[in-house]
Amino acid sequence: MLPPLKTVRRGLRRTTEGLAVELAAARPGSATPSWSALEWQLACASAATHGVSPLLSGFSTWQHRPWQQFLASQREHVEHRHRRITALLSRVDESARDASLSLVALKGSALHALGIYTPGERPMADIDLLVRECDVNVAIRLLLDLGYVESFVQWKHRVFKPATDHPVFSLGEHRDTPINIELHTHIQERLPIAAVDITERILPHAPLPGVNPYPSNGALMSHLLLHAAGNICGRSLRLMHLNDISLLATRMVASDWDVLWDERATESPWWAFPPLSLVARYYTNAIPEAVITRLERDCPPLLRAMSRHQKLTDVSCSDLWLHALPGIEWSRSFRDVGRYLANRVRPTEESIKERADMVRTQLWLRGQSWVTLKHGRRMLTRLLGAVPRMDTLYAVRAALDASTPETRQRSADHPTPVGAG
Repeated sequence: MLPPLKTVRRGLRRTTEGLAVELAAARPGSATPSWSALEWQLACASAATHGVSPLLSGFSTWQHRPWQQFLASQREHVEHRHRRITALLSRVDESARDASLSLVALKGSALHALGIYTPGERPMADIDLLVRECDVNVAIRLLLDLGYVESFVQWKHRVFKPATDHPVFSLGEHRDTPINIELHTHIQERLPIAAVDITERILPHAPLPGVNPYPSNGALMSHLLLHAAGNICGRSLRLMHLNDISLLATRMVASDWDVLWDERATESPWWAFPPLSLVARYYTNAIPEAVITRLERDCPPLLRAMSRHQKLTDVSCSDLWLHALPGIEWSRSFRDVGRYLANRVRPTEESIKERADMVRTQLWLRGQSWVTLKHGRRMLTRLLGAVPRMDTLYAVRAALDASTPETRQRSADHPTPVGAG
């Protein structure tokens, strides 16, 4: 049985904000929090969902034995999984060279290639690859030849999974979790209706066969910021995203930041202020003040005002309740507001298909009656009371289960743990 959800919600907020401060400080020796037994369990759930458990294992000295054991275990799993991802990416690179195909390895792969993270520090849920639209069929054949099958297609990407896919139930990362590959032909986000597309600044100017890097640190930063913006808009930001941005920022010079205002772009990078504002709130002096000031002028007034006061919990899965109109403040015109509201009342065929694909493929949605209700019933339920997020509850249940003597014994007897993948 779960504790009262109001108690869980308060505990998630307290522990998430505590983890954010601890990670941003990056100094060992801070005082051990005076958290309750439940809050320590929720801290494990928060660290796992925010992707920062292995990073914290490197310097967190909080004196709580189950906490330290969890962090150490997560780092071990992530390091083992990193070796698998590196080997797979090498196979992709070799096959792409043979096929004279140019790809760009995105986000986590690029950060590791730059040496910003060492193996075991940053988890990667999958491998993201960018390919030109004209080469997408060649890329698909390459992935099929590597033993992958197409799982589903969304407007942002195609998702491929190993043909011998065996999902692993675990709290956080597990070494044996299958490595999916997401194939992109565009780098874009809907904020929340109109799409921002930065593909041209991500594609290399003179691509070579095989896996290519980003054209510059500025291009990588543009992608990290747009990805974070999309996650803030959808209330799914992770602390790991803020950490990525803060670490890359230390390697950037003025000309790198200028890439945000790319001369080929049709509009200013108004979407970059909310994520950078959050980074600056937690990571002191990480972002040049001149960059923040310039972006603040580009950001629409309502979004700018809200971004000045938001905390990580407000825009992440650590906020337990579902929002009726998530991201509506990102709308930049009355037309976008109207389209947004219309889509909430009557979802598009694309939205219905995406939801069905999620129910079919995501472990944390299996067996949850809420997600299979008719749209009208879900809307009515939200109007009548607070509805918790299924992904967050899944992680919370996993953390609580992992702390019981029965579960610990079961894990010892059978290595596959129980929880959220």
